Amino acid sequence: MSGIVFSTWRGEFIDNRGKPYDESSQSEFKLPETYHGEKNSKAFIGWDGVAIFDENIDAVELASKYAAQYQEYSEACGRCAPGRWGGRILYDLLDKIARGEGSHDDIAHLKEISKTMMATSKCEIGKTVPKPILDLMEYYKEQFDTCIDAQIPSKHYGGETDYIAKVTAPCTDMCPAHVDIPAYIEGVRDMVFTDSLAATRQTMPLAHTCGRVCPHPCEDACRRANLDEPISIMELKRLGADYETDHDLEWLHPQEPKPPRNDGKKVAIIGAGPAGLTAAYYLALEGIQVDIFEELPVNGGEVAVGVPEYRMPVDKYNKDIELVLSMPTVSITNNHRVDAERLKEIDAEYDATLLGFGARLSKKVRAANENPKMGGYWGAISMLDKVNLWHKYGIGSPASEDLKDKVVVCVGGGFTSMDVVRCSIREGAKKVIMLYRRDEKTIIRNTTYEEYHEAVEEGVEFIFHSAIEEIFDDGEKITKLKVNRFELVPDPNGGRAQLVKIEGGDFEIECDYLIPAVSQALDTQILPEEWNIEMTSWNSILTNGKDFMTSRPGLFAAGDCEYGPMTIVNAVGQARRAASVISRYIYEDKCTLTDDEIMEDHLNRLKVYDKKEKITGWMPGLPRAESEKLGVDERRTNNKEVNLGFTGEEAIAEAERCMRCYYISMVAV
Repeated sequence: MSGIVFSTWRGEFIDNRGKPYDESSQSEFKLPETYHGEKNSKAFIGWDGVAIFDENIDAVELASKYAAQYQEYSEACGRCAPGRWGGRILYDLLDKIARGEGSHDDIAHLKEISKTMMATSKCEIGKTVPKPILDLMEYYKEQFDTCIDAQIPSKHYGGETDYIAKVTAPCTDMCPAHVDIPAYIEGVRDMVFTDSLAATRQTMPLAHTCGRVCPHPCEDACRRANLDEPISIMELKRLGADYETDHDLEWLHPQEPKPPRNDGKKVAIIGAGPAGLTAAYYLALEGIQVDIFEELPVNGGEVAVGVPEYRMPVDKYNKDIELVLSMPTVSITNNHRVDAERLKEIDAEYDATLLGFGARLSKKVRAANENPKMGGYWGAISMLDKVNLWHKYGIGSPASEDLKDKVVVCVGGGFTSMDVVRCSIREGAKKVIMLYRRDEKTIIRNTTYEEYHEAVEEGVEFIFHSAIEEIFDDGEKITKLKVNRFELVPDPNGGRAQLVKIEGGDFEIECDYLIPAVSQALDTQILPEEWNIEMTSWNSILTNGKDFMTSRPGLFAAGDCEYGPMTIVNAVGQARRAASVISRYIYEDKCTLTDDEIMEDHLNRLKVYDKKEKITGWMPGLPRAESEKLGVDERRTNNKEVNLGFTGEEAIAEAERCMRCYYISMVAV
């Protein structure tokens, strides 16, 4: 049953005031009726309306406190007069009424100012703040009238209600690392690239990396898409980082790093990939000692040994790694495999331990006669290790010695499989085929349009709706594959369409190498059996997904080992949150979230982006900038970076398409 008393959220009108509970209407939205734990919310107010959960709410003070949050924001921004002065007037008049000193003329003035702001503010925050205030003034009119007519403060004015606010944006909400995207785009637009980088590093230390190999889910929540095309958010991110390193600037931190605490507290991190590096960075900003243990001889995890040079140049990634290792409280030990016995030693020695190791065991394709020890059967992780250790670090030998003039078949449909097939092209394979059970749209959704399109250009053959039934060999090596074809058959009952094998559609492929890249698994031998660590049904380490503590106190997990194979930006987002929790846990011996983190979770459930929204007031049809790419002939035989990035003019033009879609939300508790 809904606990909604009143709501105008996103066009939904609910008024349960005075109704028996069993006659109450319910909301279709996941509104934050419970703030956190056992603490209930009294109200939620935001860009698209207001929701009341407590019959005894002080609507006048709620409106006043919301306006106060906007005034604070608008004075810091100051980019347009309607927003800057409108914010001041909204708060001054609403607080005047809440104090019991207002008049009905103030109400009329508030309505006039609100309409002006909604029509003329430059960005969405100024356009949307008046909306819920007008709703409160209309539907809780009697409370405003009482304050004015009796010249008394609102009923709970200055009382014990806490008001917790957060500024967000649809793109920021969709970003797993919650990067302040409009701010870093604004830095590019203003050509103040240090401001752009500072905004990114608030929650994302790997700016070079995620400016190149992020799957950019933020672009799926770009409001510009409701008008024409989403902004090229990912490519704008790299400009600040490249500016820093290209001009040999001092490291730019989002805050002044605290001096080493030297209080004996220390945190261990297992794995120097994106999760481990991110957690180490944000813990080090707090002056906390962090020791990283890495199995590989190089730093960076799967981005270092799994992501090819043509996508992520190692010198750029190394700059992100250097940023972290430049922190005086961070140390790293390479070639250090942590097994169950070593983990027990670390657990006893450190105040908290974060597991941040990757999923590095390639899963089978589940075909008949599948033998991983057979010649020509090469797991994707092992294959990419060989390619990247050689090209990036000169370790090992060239994979071209194995793949040149060979026929390679990869089974997959994600980033790892894309890396496999595009690397195989570069290593001189005669023919490269990817088999995928689903369709072209799904493989683009799993990766990116750019990645798929570039692979096709380079000569990779994609066979969709297909799967291997049987693998043939001559006793020493693989010779051919029997492949089934499928078709997508709609469910007559309206459910999900099913893949159905096409009888007589089987065919064979003669090949030299089969490289499975269907997924990766964790090596869980690191976990001592006697600890009985709770695991998910996918055999990853179970946490509650909020504070990232495992079932063992003091042991945390983030990234691949917590969720299974995930994107870099997901790993970064989890690790940043885990570091925040750990920084308090080692001193308080309990896991707590900040109000900002609690609000992040609420907004993520509520869904900030509305794909049905009709955008007005902006010039439509401005084309999305496309950065220059290396031509096919110039790139398919080497590991030069394919995406050359924007020119200055292109970057500024693309940044100017940003509609600066900030919103303010607030919960009363």
